[in-house]
Amino acid sequence: MRKRTLVLLRHGRSGADDEGVHEGRYDSPLTEVGRDQATRLAQHWRDGRMHFDRIVCSSLVRASETAEIVAAALAVDVEVSGLWMEHDNGPLAGLTEDEAAARFPQPSFRSRWAPLTESGGESIQGIHRRASEALEALLSGNGERLLVVAHGGILNAAMRVLLGAGLHSHFVFSDNGIAELVVDDNSDDVQLVSLHRSPVDLSG
Repeated sequence: MRKRTLVLLRHGRSGADDEGVHEGRYDSPLTEVGRDQATRLAQHWRDGRMHFDRIVCSSLVRASETAEIVAAALAVDVEVSGLWMEHDNGPLAGLTEDEAAARFPQPSFRSRWAPLTESGGESIQGIHRRASEALEALLSGNGERLLVVAHGGILNAAMRVLLGAGLHSHFVFSDNGIAELVVDDNSDDVQLVSLHRSPVDLSG
């Protein structure tokens, strides 16, 4: 029976967090705080002799920066995949909450198949379909210990796909938040081992 460990890691603090804008596909880099978070986590893992056979990350810079910092410390190559990009929030990317509410008011109910706004953006069903594709590509490949570095929205979608959770279930990924799961390749069994903050996160 082959069981694999899958670790899902959210990136560190990004510029959009400090700007107070909708992030999504707004491609903001890590802040100095975010780089420090990633560096401290990488050192913690290296000191603890953490090992990953593969590291896969989103192509957005805040995730790829986090992945590169971790990968350098653990001496593992990084594979970049657009499938792990954050939710495509279309015209909301880079807007403040007030700007977004004024220009693209949200209805009280939005179907899972409807785009995020009338001017575009990924549907709820769309991000789950993409998460399923990303997981299929990852888990059909090699490696006993796998690390994915991505974003809260797509990681939530991946968790729902893996665990069979409802579309509106929510898993909290803070800066450098970590979920660890065990996936049995010979059955449909997926075990959620832990979901927690970074063990070295000082951002509060």
